[in-house]
Amino acid sequence: MIAETRYRIINAAIETFNTDFSAPLQKVADKANVTRRTLHRYFKDRDELVMVCEQEMETSCKKAMILAIKSSNDSLVQLENMLYAGVDCGAKYSFFYKLHQKEGHNHNKKNKNCADYDYIYKRFNEIITDLQNKGIIRMDMPISWIQNLHAGIISSTVNANDDSNLGIEKIKEFAWESFLSGIKK
Repeated sequence: MIAETRYRIINAAIETFNTDFSAPLQKVADKANVTRRTLHRYFKDRDELVMVCEQEMETSCKKAMILAIKSSNDSLVQLENMLYAGVDCGAKYSFFYKLHQKEGHNHNKKNKNCADYDYIYKRFNEIITDLQNKGIIRMDMPISWIQNLHAGIISSTVNANDDSNLGIEKIKEFAWESFLSGIKK
């Protein structure tokens, strides 16, 4: 029961902070269906809760993205699997991405979260460059644009899954088709 409540608070915080990073802790408590007092039994303050959220993302989302990168030697398959990994991670991916893009983020290459983000970002760039050099995707699109489109498609897919009766596999298929058609040569 204790572990379940803690996990529920962490997931509620990730979902809440993903849409509004400055949201009050009461909003997190409400989403987790606990009192603010219960939330503080598990986390002394906002900073500790955010730190634990980052650790949770490290154990799930970053591992999924790294596995997607290592899933194939084919850049197009890697890119597709990275999209699917992001969708499977849902709000965790969006929150992880937003934390590292946020103004004022103190990026430190010695921090494991930052180092893993750098690895994923570097590999993403290499995959896109490879696909551009092969003439599969447009050369005129900056990688930063493609990365933001990728994150946006993931976010849209997660939101659509919450509101759709299509099923996650069909929604993932739509996401990949939409992303690829947006960048394809």
